[in-house]
Amino acid sequence: MRTDLHRHLDTPLAAVRNLGILAHVDAGKTTLTERILYLTGTTHKRGEVHDGTTVTDFDPQERDRGITIFAAAVSCAWDGHRINLIDTPGHVDFSDEVARSLRVLDGAVAVFDAVAGVEPQSEAVWRQADRYGVPRIAFVNKLDRAGADLDTAVESIRERLHPAPLVVQLPIGSEAGFTGVVDLPRMRSLVWSEGRDTVEEGPVPEALRDAAEGRRRQLEEAVAELHPGAFEEFCAGGTLSARTLTAALRDLTRSGDGVVVLCGSAYRNRGIEPLLDAVVAYLPSPLDVPALRGTRDGGEEERFADPAAPFAALVFKVNGTATGRLTYLRVYSGTIGKGETVWDSGTGRTERVGRILRVQADRHAPLERAVAGDIVAVVGLKSARAGSTLCTPGAPLVLEPPTVADPVVSVAVEAVGSAEAELLVSALTRLVEEDPSLVVRTDPETGQLVLSGMGELHLEVAVEKIRLAHGLDVRVGRPRVAYREAVVRGVSGLVHRHVKQDGGAGEFAHVVLDVEPLEDVPGEGGEGGEGGEGATRFEFCSTVVGGRVPQEYVRALEAGCRDALADGPLGGHPVTGVRVVLTDGATHPKDSSERAFRTAGRFALREALRACAMVLLEPVADVTVTVPDDAVGGVLGDLAARRGQVSGSVARAGVVVITATVPLVELFGYATRLRSRTRGRGVFTARPAGYAPAPSTASTGTAAR
Repeated sequence: MRTDLHRHLDTPLAAVRNLGILAHVDAGKTTLTERILYLTGTTHKRGEVHDGTTVTDFDPQERDRGITIFAAAVSCAWDGHRINLIDTPGHVDFSDEVARSLRVLDGAVAVFDAVAGVEPQSEAVWRQADRYGVPRIAFVNKLDRAGADLDTAVESIRERLHPAPLVVQLPIGSEAGFTGVVDLPRMRSLVWSEGRDTVEEGPVPEALRDAAEGRRRQLEEAVAELHPGAFEEFCAGGTLSARTLTAALRDLTRSGDGVVVLCGSAYRNRGIEPLLDAVVAYLPSPLDVPALRGTRDGGEEERFADPAAPFAALVFKVNGTATGRLTYLRVYSGTIGKGETVWDSGTGRTERVGRILRVQADRHAPLERAVAGDIVAVVGLKSARAGSTLCTPGAPLVLEPPTVADPVVSVAVEAVGSAEAELLVSALTRLVEEDPSLVVRTDPETGQLVLSGMGELHLEVAVEKIRLAHGLDVRVGRPRVAYREAVVRGVSGLVHRHVKQDGGAGEFAHVVLDVEPLEDVPGEGGEGGEGGEGATRFEFCSTVVGGRVPQEYVRALEAGCRDALADGPLGGHPVTGVRVVLTDGATHPKDSSERAFRTAGRFALREALRACAMVLLEPVADVTVTVPDDAVGGVLGDLAARRGQVSGSVARAGVVVITATVPLVELFGYATRLRSRTRGRGVFTARPAGYAPAPSTASTGTAAR
């Protein structure tokens, strides 16, 4: 039951906003965050990405590379509201960092470049937000740039993201002459003068009055089409009041039926105040989001954002620092104080919270307690991982963790000196604790340590972090990609008998299997997915009747078949896109067991795969290359040499944007090659697009007739 306890806290829950800044790399997320912190009085100097002086890009690698790599949390206050804000990475290699942040957020601001519109990673993070049901508002940034066009950017939102864009502002001036906006719901002008940090409010300029009234009419019609309450008022009076329009925009934002679109220039400090007003007005508080759902003792349980309810929080980030291990968490219900004990659902053990910290990027302020709706860091937890649920020991609850994509690129890492080998293992273990999208394993053939991640840059950053944080000299082998094997033509009626008699209880299992490809095999039916999600697909079913194979043996057989998928016949790669059907079988009254059928499943499917026609699949990426128009020929030739399939090109203000699908293995070192071909003027982005058949891979085996 809800209580009024939150009224006694510093900030009521209704006045809290937990939001993230999402965008493609270089769209202006970090600059926007800096301006928000400055405008709200949290900082007293504007930081700049190019100077390496931003608050949220505090890591040395972020400042050296000029991009956001790690999600950073900050807090600020605006109009009586507390805003907990997370600046997320924009590079595709760090999309898992974005996913972990979105899992704990109530809303987001999606930032778009006014020249480029929706870019590949903009679309990717938008889909991630869809997956987690996070309401968004859009901010079209860089309206002061040459070639900036709000209408074109909005149209790209409509075409590529498919929400109903609800534009609530009209720019005053264009490109270098952009000075302000017309606020359409309140029909007023907001103008920022050069060199001043304050906005001047006034009437709509006479020269823009007709255009503003037309845009306001379009906004009313779009809202009335989507919102029943607004539709009734619009039909009755032919217009919408500012109050009704604002309330309808809030409802449409929170339901996801529409996205409010604002505009400005973060670098020139224009458009930030109305954006903060929109965050407060349209994005939800912790009280406005659906009740938290988790599992307890096999059943589902709901928890409201109530400080008096049992404590429940989700860990979304772990970071090792020189002063200790920081565990970042979102508190969904209840209250936690320093020194209290929590239960970790991931490890099944209790731990003591030493300190609670309000996070300001790399700076922290101590708190006595954290309540529902808070995003904080705690010190003292030794084993909590990203995705773990922390809760009151007497009221256990397990929350759904963020999804983790399969890694697609691997490198061999080894310490230069034998004395540092153990230190390297320890450093890699800590690295994986902090970033679940990294995987470390030992190659069974070479004995090398293999580090796998989401891309070349992801692995570069991880290795450099080991060198900087631990002072280790690490050698890195050539990156390897994660290949898959798929069935092209299956076999029918494969008979396998597993019989083992070596004293004592024997083992017996007789099975007959049909093995066939799934219809939408990756690479054959256009399947993609972020980071290769869904790339290991397997279906199992049984058509055996009459109890010839008991159900528990069928489940064991399926488990054995899954074991066999770990290494395929072409090169020991995981097998995907296969369906196995158990058509017949037999048991022995004494010697049959789950163990026998699991063993039979493993060997039977391995035998079947050797008889199937197989194809090797390799990961591919959707690549967007932006180059000067005088370098297009050389870039296209280089893409063709890398087995790239060019899907289109668009000329835009002296540059050409080329889109292509390229095998991931061919993209290693492409950034350097592109810079040399374009004299440093070309840039590219890549987004995983699933798997496609690798060239020159002959089918193996002969399908049974």
